[in-house]
Formats: sequence, C-alpha cells, structure tokens
Amino acid sequence: MDVSSSVDTDEDRLQRGGLAAALIAPDVQEAFFASPDPVALFVFEWSGRYNQHDLAGWRIINSAADLFDVAETIAQSRRSHNDFPTAMGFALGYAAVKLQEGPSCLYRTIDVAGDGENNEGFGPQDAYAAFPFENVTVNGLVVNAGEFEAETELIPYFRDQVIRGPGAFVEIANGFDDYEDSMRRKLIRELSLPVLGASTVAGAPPRLTPQRQ
Repeated sequence: MDVSSSVDTDEDRLQRGGLAAALIAPDVQEAFFASPDPVALFVFEWSGRYNQHDLAGWRIINSAADLFDVAETIAQSRRSHNDFPTAMGFALGYAAVKLQEGPSCLYRTIDVAGDGENNEGFGPQDAYAAFPFENVTVNGLVVNAGEFEAETELIPYFRDQVIRGPGAFVEIANGFDDYEDSMRRKLIRELSLPVLGASTVAGAPPRLTPQRQ
C-alpha cells in the first residue's frame, strides 16, 4: 500500500478502509475459500527506499474469521510515513524478501498498489534483476484519477515496467474513491480458477494463474 507523499490524509483513509472492506466483501470471501488450499496473506506499506512498514504479518487464511481479523488490523492501523518519495524498486525488493520468509505456497503473487511512478532509487526492472523473483507474479493496481498527464501515463508505466509473470495484469482505480471496488475486483481475479486466454488488460474476461499467496 502506497503511503508516499503524493497520497494525502483523505486518500490514505480511503485506501486503508478500502482494502479492509474489500477483504471481507462476500464475493472476495467466496474466492478466498473456493479452493481447499488456504491463502497466505501479508500486507505492508511502502514509500521511500527505507520506509516499508508491516501492517499484517504472514497470516494463513483458513476461515472468514481470519479475514475479518486481518481487515480489522488494517482498518485500525495508522500511517507510518507521509513525507517520503515513491521508491517502488525498494518496495518490490522488500516484498521478494518477505516471500522468501513466508510459508511455502504453490503460487506466489505480489500486489503493487500506487498512484505514481518510481522516483527514488532503482526501479522495478532493476529489482527484478537483483532479488529472487523466480516463479513470482507481480500484479498492479493503478490509482489513476485521469485528470493530469502524469496520472494518465501511469497505466502504460505499470503495464510495461511493473507487472511481471505469465498472466500478470493491471487493475485501475479511478481515484481513491474507487479503491475498494478495484481492490475487490483485483482480489477476485487473482483468486479465481485458471482459464485459457489470459489477458493483461484490465476489464478483460478475468483470469490468470491462480494465486494462493
């Protein structure tokens, strides 16, 4: 979850509450438990190169109560930083290390949500070359109000520089007011069973590799 300086207080409230609400939405819960295999979940904030903060450490989601517990932790959390730039490469490297520390899973996914391009330190492609990303899918959630040229360029940036792996895709939130719905769509798409003809275009018929982490 992006907490860089481009995200103001109201926007942070919307994304924090939106993620919590998306996790316990009925259709998301259904997707979590569609498979007999549990999902392992880890949530952290990121901004500057050394500014990552864990919100919910590794949790094995075996029941609705587990999801509600994670959602409550996120909803009650407080922003760790608010004055640092967007160091996306460092965030991806941090996520890769956390995956190595987590439980063994058949599928591994990193979700990157943000409202800006990398502007500090190395970028996503350098992170992919330097950290362990073998058999890891990286999906993106672009928070894009579409009012400014820099924001309209975010979609191709995420598509070309950020997402990684077979079936990886970009979901689009039309501003932070749309964060909850876009996160809900994204989670359902990631947790759905695989079908042929995966696409990286947001809004295309859902499916990509099943993600259990």
